Amino acid sequence: MSDAMTNAAEFTVSEIAQAVKRTVEDEFGHVRVRGEISGFRGQHSSGHAYFTLKDENASIDAVVWKGNWARLTFKPEEGLEVIATGRLTTFPRSSKYQIVIDNIEPAGAGALMALLEERRRKLMAEGLFERDRKQALPYLPRVIGVITSPTGAVIRDILHRLADRFPSHVLVWPVRVQGDTCAPEVVNAIEGFNALLPDGKIPRPDLLIVARGGGSIEDLWGFNEESVVRAVAASGIPIISAVGHETDTTLIDYVSDMRAPTPTAAAEAAVPVRAELVGYVDDLGSRQRQAARRMSSTARDRLRAAAAGLPRPNDLVATQRQRLDHAASNLFTGLRHSVQDRRVAFSRIESKLSPRVLLSQRQEVAERLKNLSLRAEAGLRKSVDRTRLTYDPRAERLAAAAQRLVERKRSLFETIAPKLSATALQTDLVHAQIRLAPLAARLMAGIAQNLTDRRSALNQSGKLLASLSYKSVLARGYAVIKDDAGNLVHERAALSPGDGIVIEFADGEVGATVAGSPVIKKKPRPPSGGGTQESLF
Repeated sequence: MSDAMTNAAEFTVSEIAQAVKRTVEDEFGHVRVRGEISGFRGQHSSGHAYFTLKDENASIDAVVWKGNWARLTFKPEEGLEVIATGRLTTFPRSSKYQIVIDNIEPAGAGALMALLEERRRKLMAEGLFERDRKQALPYLPRVIGVITSPTGAVIRDILHRLADRFPSHVLVWPVRVQGDTCAPEVVNAIEGFNALLPDGKIPRPDLLIVARGGGSIEDLWGFNEESVVRAVAASGIPIISAVGHETDTTLIDYVSDMRAPTPTAAAEAAVPVRAELVGYVDDLGSRQRQAARRMSSTARDRLRAAAAGLPRPNDLVATQRQRLDHAASNLFTGLRHSVQDRRVAFSRIESKLSPRVLLSQRQEVAERLKNLSLRAEAGLRKSVDRTRLTYDPRAERLAAAAQRLVERKRSLFETIAPKLSATALQTDLVHAQIRLAPLAARLMAGIAQNLTDRRSALNQSGKLLASLSYKSVLARGYAVIKDDAGNLVHERAALSPGDGIVIEFADGEVGATVAGSPVIKKKPRPPSGGGTQESLF
């Protein structure tokens, strides 16, 4: 049969594609699909994520739009079996169907445990769980930082236990302990405590406690995130992890410096019992005093034994006293003989000490001194002249040599100056990069956080604008009337026959002309179920 004789309808490719799209979306408006994630390479530059869900017999393309990505409580990972919730649609350009995902959850606890074990092996291979890198806990921390929810029973248990054992200064950094914001908030808390200065207005903690009550593996998943594990590993403050009950194990337990089975046990491990410590100190003081008394008694006994073996003091000095008495008795006689001997010696030299002899000797010494002074002045001049003749030529050669040395130094400096400048500049650039790298990282993090806050504020403003806009009123069947100038018409009295008006509906505007006379006075509303309604036109 020829084409001219058939009565089959003719469709374009676009019409067929749109018809298939409507059929698929109407039939599969909301579905849950279980499959393994394949081909996931992270978010696209546009913010959307594309991958494939597959099982042993088939596969389906999947897409997560940028707006839904931030609201996912569980992010997709390559090879993970998940249950995806969304709607089926088609992509007309390539004649493919795909699922637009609104939510992703792991396909049972087995999938999460497999992911957890894979992540644990990866971090263990990097050496983050090694015992050698763990820090020792301070015996008596002055300040303790607690990272947990401020409204749960965990913080009350910790504070109560610390008050019972050893009252300490506690700083609480409030965080969410489950959900998609748990991991970044815990990371910010750890980094924030480490950034505090020891002598700042807020003291830097000596010990951190990361605590949470028990729950399912999904509830505790925030403490299995890689970012949290790396933040704990990089902390300069020792950390005690107290996440879940004794049977619960998270990755933060492997990397922390100590793992406590419960938050209460973490408080007990953080500080000693004050009463026991006071008793221990008192016991040490008592033992020290007893030891001092025993040492003093022993030394006293040894001193007494040594003193018993020594001779009496009077016996030691008796001989020396006798020698002193004998010398004292002979002293007067010896002094008298010494005076007589001196008198005889002076009488022998008395004749040589007349004034005339002494004056002659003085004049002779003065003449010799005068001659020596004249000779000394002439000799000094000769010595200076000889020294000048010796050192003046040397001084001239020394000045020339110094000038040549200065010229060589200047030439050498001019040769190496460019290299020295480039090296110094390169060194300054390296130091500047080292100083600016942390500032750049903090700046980028601040910009990202600011963009997130602005985006959230813009979304809220858009929702408020949509709720207050008159467009939603038009969608319910109402209309807006404007005059030729585009002004709103509030009353019928403002219209006259023949005036041009514009009526705005939800799907567009239409022009109209007022045909009848406006009625100023309102008429009674006709009874329900009968009568007619007066129109302006």
